[in-house]
Amino acid sequence: MLALRSSGLLGALAKPQLARTMATAKSSAIGAYVGKKNTRGNYEVTMIPGDGIGPEISKSVERVFAAAKVPIEWESVDVTPVIRNGRTVIPDAALHSVQKNTIALKGPLATPIGKGHVSLNLTLRRTFNLYANVRPCKSIVGFKTPYEDVDTVLIRENTEGEYSGIEHEVVDGVVQSIKLITRQASERCARFAFEYARTSGRNHVTAVHKANIMKLSDGLFLSACQDLAEQFPDVKFDDILLDRACLHITQNPVNFSNTVMVMPNLYGDILSDMCAGLIGGLGLTPSGNIGRDASIFESVHGTAPDIAGQDKANPTALLLSAVMMLRHMNLFAQADAIESAVFKTIAAGKVLTGDLGGRSTNTQYTDAIIGNL
Repeated sequence: MLALRSSGLLGALAKPQLARTMATAKSSAIGAYVGKKNTRGNYEVTMIPGDGIGPEISKSVERVFAAAKVPIEWESVDVTPVIRNGRTVIPDAALHSVQKNTIALKGPLATPIGKGHVSLNLTLRRTFNLYANVRPCKSIVGFKTPYEDVDTVLIRENTEGEYSGIEHEVVDGVVQSIKLITRQASERCARFAFEYARTSGRNHVTAVHKANIMKLSDGLFLSACQDLAEQFPDVKFDDILLDRACLHITQNPVNFSNTVMVMPNLYGDILSDMCAGLIGGLGLTPSGNIGRDASIFESVHGTAPDIAGQDKANPTALLLSAVMMLRHMNLFAQADAIESAVFKTIAAGKVLTGDLGGRSTNTQYTDAIIGNL
């Protein structure tokens, strides 16, 4: 049996003690982080700065990590796509870096709309078989929104569904897109959700689907979840239709604070962004993509090209994703210190970027976080 791979998957918003509890749990569904320190006593982690504001917020993370004396050396790589044999692939240098380090932090990547290369985010998930996306959303003290008690965790199947990219034009003016659902991928994601629920203390899994309409595809996903539930008799299981889940979460998100929601790819993309909106937006939301052989933690907001290079970007989402990554690596003390400094800075309300209601620059906000370490 392998130690639970993502020991801190409640992420940047998890209670430190709970994260430590998860680190000692056992799971056959999730691999273990097996990175070893180099001769300088540091772990090597791949950094994918990304596009637009990506390099700026990545630099903020590097500065905070240095101030917190995190034993990490960054290996920065470029993932500008390469077309090889008619397929979009990432450059060999980036591929080998992630394969070697088995862990990476990624800034936002631009995706052409309606043309151009395949989504690089999708390419990374396929390349490294990152089958589960974990998105915690929890209200942040000091940042007021209409909702005060949000505490949701969504697990999204990350490799297939509508995002399989299987599309073709049947005749002129008629395009067909194929939704691919397999039992293998559904069971793998469902098992991850049940293991996560058990080790996180939530002990409740809710499958989100539209099996009433897509009886075969979503029906297969739901069936896989139901079958896995029999192997976890200590974990409560139920299911809910996607539209009803959206309604109930926006009416009272507290109803979902004791469960782990698991769902197919497209639904997870939409529902996780909606939950992020309840706590203040994607700029405050961490995310982790988990696979057997590698894990990539990322900010899920856009590249914001309109403010790129102007020192206005908010690095919070990438910082909190980096905290998820540290707990994944069992570096709890550094994770706790950085998380505390971020939340203390936001709660103080004195040095905030524009999207958080302030007038400070990225540099000033990062300096304030470092000052609160």
